Amino acid sequence: MRRMCLFVAALLLSAVWSFAQDAKLAQQYLADGEFEKAVILFEKLYTQDNDNEYYFDRYIECLMELQRYEELERSLLKQIRKRPNDSRLYVNYGRMFEQQGKEEEAKKQYRKAIDQLPKDRYAVSKLANAFSSANKYDLAVETYEKGATMLNDRQFFSYNLADLYRRKGDVGKMIEQYLNSLDAFPERVDNIKSIFQRYLSPEDMNVLQQQLYDRIQNASNAGSVQYIDMLAWAFLQKKDYKNALRQVRALDKQQKADGLRVYQLAQIAANDKDYDVAIEAYQYVIDKGAGTPFFVDSKQEFLRCRRNKLVEGYNYSREELLELEKQYETFISDYGKSRGTAALITELADLEALYLNNLDKSITLLSELITLPGISAGMLGQAKLNLGDYYLMKTEVWESTLLYSQVDKSYKDDVLGHEARFRNARLAYYSGDFEWAQAQFEILKASTAKLIANDALDMSVFIADNLNLDTTAKALQFYAEADMLIFQNRFTEAFGKLDSLLKAYPNHSLEDDVWYLKAKVYTKKRDYVQAGKMYELIIQNYPDEIRADNALFALAELYENANQLNNKDRASILYEQLFIDYSGSTFAVEARKRYRLLRGDKIQ
Repeated sequence: MRRMCLFVAALLLSAVWSFAQDAKLAQQYLADGEFEKAVILFEKLYTQDNDNEYYFDRYIECLMELQRYEELERSLLKQIRKRPNDSRLYVNYGRMFEQQGKEEEAKKQYRKAIDQLPKDRYAVSKLANAFSSANKYDLAVETYEKGATMLNDRQFFSYNLADLYRRKGDVGKMIEQYLNSLDAFPERVDNIKSIFQRYLSPEDMNVLQQQLYDRIQNASNAGSVQYIDMLAWAFLQKKDYKNALRQVRALDKQQKADGLRVYQLAQIAANDKDYDVAIEAYQYVIDKGAGTPFFVDSKQEFLRCRRNKLVEGYNYSREELLELEKQYETFISDYGKSRGTAALITELADLEALYLNNLDKSITLLSELITLPGISAGMLGQAKLNLGDYYLMKTEVWESTLLYSQVDKSYKDDVLGHEARFRNARLAYYSGDFEWAQAQFEILKASTAKLIANDALDMSVFIADNLNLDTTAKALQFYAEADMLIFQNRFTEAFGKLDSLLKAYPNHSLEDDVWYLKAKVYTKKRDYVQAGKMYELIIQNYPDEIRADNALFALAELYENANQLNNKDRASILYEQLFIDYSGSTFAVEARKRYRLLRGDKIQ
């Protein structure tokens, strides 16, 4: 008896294994387009598996591909007799007629499928999917709409309808149905955002916004969280941070929330340099009071955005700088000097040294900072580099190189170490040790930090081009000394040095560099008209020299941002000239991006 049981079990296992192998092989034949082989196996499979729908559909598909219409019709009619309520069978029957060019017969079958649709969600979805698979999107839509009516549920099939309208290219109805789906299933909001991000153009986003406005204003939908959230998201996709802020602020008030949404929007706007919106958003969070979780962070970021707006701009006043200084000092006084305020202390020192010409104060701030307990390694290294710069601006060269060397030693394989090496090499260049400086710049060209590598390349090429042009390299010495004077904000002495160079060495290859350095001085002094004249002179008279692309980019930035010039069209022309005529320039990629932004292109 036991042997008999084992024998039967073995037979069953063998049959199962054989069935599985046939199924796998049939699928492979179908995928490879070998329909003659596939049809035999699928017929065998659906017969063995009690008319399994999956295998029957594949069998029908093979017959359709082989155009064996008599066998196809016979099989379909047999199945219809068995399952008269399976509406999908009529779709396949209609497809058979349509494939033979019998349009009217096909339409009758399609109509029969819809007319006898049962009041059942699963049956509705199966029939709509059958129509959709046959690219009969209008009939699939009709199926879902009839099903929604029969079931008295206008939202259950909205997601499916939205997908069909997307395939049909009907953007308005696609959006409408996705939003209907959101009514029934709010948890789908992130999924629907992903779909909209993928398929909606900027113009389509306007359609979405209008539909959302209509729904928000509808009395029955007033205060609908998902609509306001979606509207804010739509504005974010267009980088319209001001209108996005209006929505998230309304949502925050409506929900009596803790300001998180507004704080997150402020971060996004700040990263994209829309400082006005970021400042307004951070102020909103600050106004919620010290008890909110983002209060202190918002105060810090508020200051940072105000600082960036001023120093990255071209049109600030000394009064604005002094007001910002006061706000920094108040915050640091309120919260103390510690690891938590270290970044703000660094920023205040930067403000004092570079914009308010108060080097002693900046040095005091950073000297105290580097002695504070718990300061992160990165913050400590950056503070020492900045402190080295400020000592150099005070002409205390020994203190400066000592600090650079400390950072170089402590952060050898880090970006900070590369930056320290670059600053020491620059100091050697200022001092006239050109060969050692160039050797360091050559090494730093391979830095993983793009900005350091680019600056090192520029300096290396510059020194190589101008070294040994005369036996003493005196002209380059004049220039390097003037360069350091400018770094130290000693502009009158720098101009005197540069004028002496032009007089002593007429027609020297450094002429374009002299004008470039003067342009930098005028830019520092915010005399943008004079700076523009210097850049124009270089572009017109020295188009083949190494400063030409630098001058083009700098001049384009002035026309784009400085109130004294303010000519976006001119800026656009200059950016275009740069990436076309100087395609190998390190500024070419950024110039193309700025050009496209000025032209109004959407850039991710």
